[in-house]
Amino acid sequence: MPKKPISLYHSWDVSPAEAQAIQLSLAGKVSLVPDFGEVRRVAGVDMSAKDVARAAVVILSYPELDVLEVQRAEEPLAFPYVPGLLSFREGPAILAAFDKVERWPDLVFFDGQGISHPRKIGIASHIGVLLDLPSIGVAKSPLAVSGPEPGLQPGDLALWHNRRGEELVAALRTKLRSKPLYISPGHRMDLSTALEYVQNCLRGYRLPEPTRQAHNAAAVREG
Repeated sequence: MPKKPISLYHSWDVSPAEAQAIQLSLAGKVSLVPDFGEVRRVAGVDMSAKDVARAAVVILSYPELDVLEVQRAEEPLAFPYVPGLLSFREGPAILAAFDKVERWPDLVFFDGQGISHPRKIGIASHIGVLLDLPSIGVAKSPLAVSGPEPGLQPGDLALWHNRRGEELVAALRTKLRSKPLYISPGHRMDLSTALEYVQNCLRGYRLPEPTRQAHNAAAVREG
């Protein structure tokens, strides 16, 4: 997979209004049709952001879910915290981590939103489009959607919709006595396929293994 410098995707040094315009442009490129072949490797992506933006990309075998590679990158927190624009705060570090990846994934799980977003371009959709990778949003809380709580048993789910009545998200109970996760397609993905892969990657924890491993990796400084 050819890699591009971060600066060639689009400008990251923009105002909030310019960022929204970029999001609207990218949202038109999101595909909600599953478009990938055999999945041999999956990636998990997560961030920590305190003094700097620290991204982790963890590559795992599929379906075994053995960790094959861990890459991290840090970038300055140049963009302010603005709800709905977090990809502009986190995107440069995530792309810098992907630039180090040697075993390119077939499918990516993001700790964040896919199309469950006011402009249908959360972090999983945004980076999925830029890297042209099939992607899934695995969020710990809902955004721009509402719906009923799923049942209490692992595997129970409820479909959530936006104000237009579009079903964008599944609230999925992944572990007994745990809060649900909010699963949405990112790019080259639909909701039913996203749910299938998330459920296939559960190993007894609330988080699917790709984002669980990425969460742990993002919390550790290199060196």
